[in-house]
Amino acid sequence: MKSIKLVGTGRALPARTLTNSDLERMVETTDAWILERTGIRERRVADDDTATSDLVAAALETACSQAGIRPAELDTIIVATSTPDTVYPATACWVQKRLGIAGSAAFDVSAGCSGFLFALEIAANLVQAGAGRRVGVAGGEVMSKVVNWQDRSTCVLFGDGAGAAVVVPGAGRSGILSSNWGCDGSLAPLLYQPAGGTRLPTSPKTLEDKSHTVHMEGNQVFRHAVRAMGGAATQALEDAGITRDNVALLIPHQANMRIMEAVRERVNIPPERMFSVLERYGNMSAATIPVALDEAREQGRIQDGDLVLLAAFGTGFTWAAAVLRW
Repeated sequence: MKSIKLVGTGRALPARTLTNSDLERMVETTDAWILERTGIRERRVADDDTATSDLVAAALETACSQAGIRPAELDTIIVATSTPDTVYPATACWVQKRLGIAGSAAFDVSAGCSGFLFALEIAANLVQAGAGRRVGVAGGEVMSKVVNWQDRSTCVLFGDGAGAAVVVPGAGRSGILSSNWGCDGSLAPLLYQPAGGTRLPTSPKTLEDKSHTVHMEGNQVFRHAVRAMGGAATQALEDAGITRDNVALLIPHQANMRIMEAVRERVNIPPERMFSVLERYGNMSAATIPVALDEAREQGRIQDGDLVLLAAFGTGFTWAAAVLRW
């Protein structure tokens, strides 16, 4: 077991709500079509002046406050995101600037929707090795600025937000009982943003072709996502030596309800023990799990000693799962 404790959590969401009815006026779709296929009713959308670091900084401030520390007391900041403020430096550096602090290590993790679990694994290992005592871990996205608002197959899915946690050495039995992570790079073309990097630099043509927006092969993504996330969750339970009866709460990546339900059924967790924020926030990529964790804790759905199963998949194709004793 990696002996850690999440002593504070927090979330930050843009004020603007974009409903399915709003989308009916923007693209050829209907509220019924979106709800049936995704389980999403609305999502939050950032304004023009809000970047990923703004949301992450706000979420991290809340997490630190709950943990009873100042952001300046963090020795490491890890930000999981697919929508960084800038290509460089890392969004974590902009978070430092926003918080008015300096000195802590600060870096990003790019693992798509699996990013928060990748970041949590890194934080746990830093704490376990004695290289970190107070690690701020966050997932934050402003997906609304990288979707094609004329593509109904993708624009209806995503939302903006950030969630964060403060990770410290564990006390008693708290910690990560098991975790696994992986990637199959051969599937990368199924879900990616083609332009803006060194493979396809920005040009008039990439802008005209909307190559700076999300490109996704939906049916293929669904099939691989269910297999990868379900397999990772099952393996995590096996490695932890527990059964589904021991799991107090399942928090999967909130991609769409059909994927979430398919994974829940594979792991054989009762419906009432799966926690979802999807209906109100949509797919916030790396932010979905930390936002859901914060809401579950706030609602009293997680108590000290509870076993929480976390599972995710993302662009890459990455996947990750962890069994966390709260």
